[in-house]
Amino acid sequence: MLAVIARASRPFPAAIAATLALLALQLFAAMQAHAAEPLKIGTTSGPIADIIRHAAARAKEKGLAVKIVEFSDWVTPNEALRNGDIDANLFQHVPFLNAAVAARGYDFKPVAPTYVLAVGLYSKKIKKLDDARSGSTVAIASDPVNGARGLLLFEKAGLIKLRDGAGEKATVTDIVANPKKLKFIEVEAPQLPRVLDDVELAQVSISYLIAAGGDPDAALITDGFGDARYALQFVAKTAHADDPRLKDFIAIYRSPEVKDYIVKTYGRYLVPVW
Repeated sequence: MLAVIARASRPFPAAIAATLALLALQLFAAMQAHAAEPLKIGTTSGPIADIIRHAAARAKEKGLAVKIVEFSDWVTPNEALRNGDIDANLFQHVPFLNAAVAARGYDFKPVAPTYVLAVGLYSKKIKKLDDARSGSTVAIASDPVNGARGLLLFEKAGLIKLRDGAGEKATVTDIVANPKKLKFIEVEAPQLPRVLDDVELAQVSISYLIAAGGDPDAALITDGFGDARYALQFVAKTAHADDPRLKDFIAIYRSPEVKDYIVKTYGRYLVPVW
């Protein structure tokens, strides 16, 4: 009796094979459905989004659909990526990404660099740096990484001196010399072009300046040209960094045709690194 019960309780080989076949079909169908979905890329407005649109048009010709999702700040694109609302984003360099990962615990991976985007000091009130008035208010980015970049730019301009070794972690507390007694305020980077009416000088990303209708040639001083640390990166979740759709799009984005478009459209202000 026991032997009969044991034999009866064993799964039938045919049933197992059928189950495995069904699972395989379901997995294949899911993979096919995912491959057919548009690749969703998050970014910010201005030249960054414009270049993605140009590359997306080339991708469409090759049968790859790309949906561009634009954001107005530098926090939401990473939150959207973590939440699965987008497949990848393009707006940040590695120092910014590293700071975001440390602060928010993202499991993200930089997938491919694109170009270096310069940052400059701009003003609607003075024509040269020596004209900066004593006690005037100036603005830098509020996020730690780009705020430090702004302070380093003010130091490069000869307007302040930072503590030795402050580097990419510099804050206003690291200013050891400020002969003009400049008053620093911190503003979200996308909003910096809008405060130019109110401050003597502001650190502004050329991307946001162009999006706001500004003239990049009006920079009193710039940084970033040729510095690969500041190359904007395609960023994805670590688990999805090998998404074939993303790899295909990056190959199109980093093609000679798109590179030529960047150089012809934005000249020396966006420097491709591939």
